[in-house]
Amino acid sequence: MKIPFLGKRRRKDELPDPAGLAELLAECALLRSQAYGAGVRLDDSPASLEALDQLVPRWRDDEDTSDWLGNDAGLYLGTVIVRTVPGAAWELRADGQPVVHLTGGREFDVVDAGHRWAADGVPELSQWYAEVAED
Repeated sequence: MKIPFLGKRRRKDELPDPAGLAELLAECALLRSQAYGAGVRLDDSPASLEALDQLVPRWRDDEDTSDWLGNDAGLYLGTVIVRTVPGAAWELRADGQPVVHLTGGREFDVVDAGHRWAADGVPELSQWYAEVAED
């Protein structure tokens, strides 16, 4: 049965368009909304990560919001890395998890980092970025 609005099913060996994948992962709608409400402009720069680190973590009282925000924070961290660290690129693991691949061959699980930040605030997003940018 073909359902046209679902689109073509992707084969396992097909890779998504890198530009399209980067655009999709950069959306981070909940994080952008929360940041905008707090007066923080997310311009995909390392300085915006520092501004996010200064937000009052009101989301920690709501487990669902914290989970979604952690995911978005990780994707935003990855977006900043991919756009500012030479050679960094998005990759999808076999399980579909987006990670950032760095030039030295290192794979960085930005979503895990985002969840840690949303839950505890430590390490800060700007610290994660500084660690990756040094490689």
